[in-house]
Amino acid sequence: MNTRSIIFPSNKVCDIERTFFLRLAPLYDAEEIRNFFLMLCEEFMGWSTADYLLHRNGTINQSELLRFHWALDSLMQSIPIQHIIGHVSFCGCDIRVTSDVLIPRPETEEWTDQLIRTLSPTPKTVADICSGSGCIACAIAKAWPATEVTAMDISEAALSIAKDNALTNGVTVDFRHDDILSPTLRYGSYDLIVSNPPYVRESERAFMHSNVLDHEPELALFVSDDDPLIFYRAVADFAAKHLTRQGRLVLEINQYLGDETLKLLDNYGFRGEVRQDFRGNDRLVIASFSNQ
Repeated sequence: MNTRSIIFPSNKVCDIERTFFLRLAPLYDAEEIRNFFLMLCEEFMGWSTADYLLHRNGTINQSELLRFHWALDSLMQSIPIQHIIGHVSFCGCDIRVTSDVLIPRPETEEWTDQLIRTLSPTPKTVADICSGSGCIACAIAKAWPATEVTAMDISEAALSIAKDNALTNGVTVDFRHDDILSPTLRYGSYDLIVSNPPYVRESERAFMHSNVLDHEPELALFVSDDDPLIFYRAVADFAAKHLTRQGRLVLEINQYLGDETLKLLDNYGFRGEVRQDFRGNDRLVIASFSNQ
């Protein structure tokens, strides 16, 4: 990509925005482009949407213009906006993201927020399996400061970022380097176990955008079509041993595998229900012991 081919007509905000729309139209829809531009205005100038509307016919300085130039070039290379900015907001937490961790999705934030607001009584102990950036663990620890939160991930690089995120948000999480498929560390009992494990089947890869495929860790995304529920089996086995009898198991799922996930959980003694996300897709399973 030749960055010199990007020329802004002027340093007026409206001209810069118009160039974003022209250059990014082949890659993204208009709503996404506008959201990208608003996110960059907030990051580079500290503007709210109202500030943007107030200043869109005004100008920015050369340093700010160069930052927009760099951001547009990165977007044209399908680099995720979250990586350009370097962090995302998640349930009131500021979460740093890099190519070593999965970018938190709105669907994940939705169910995490609902869980925090509605689960009663507040659990005393929580385990987050396949924690990645630590966004779920940090959000829970921030909302429930008296709760002991343990988070597991196989990736040391991801755990390093997760630990930084806990420090940034002023929360305490016991991060553990372990593999849920064959855990080696010792664990106690938990009132709540949550997990957003890899669940995208290899056959679904063809339908994914290059900004995901090229810039997010395959380890956190994909599973074999031959055994797409491998992580759910491992989490269910872990939960059968470590979830308290009145506890809850909460799993983000592949939207096409809700019934299969419920059947698997039944084999481990759990009764669950599938819930949909804001897009109307099956996205969450909440389960408890069948004999509860």
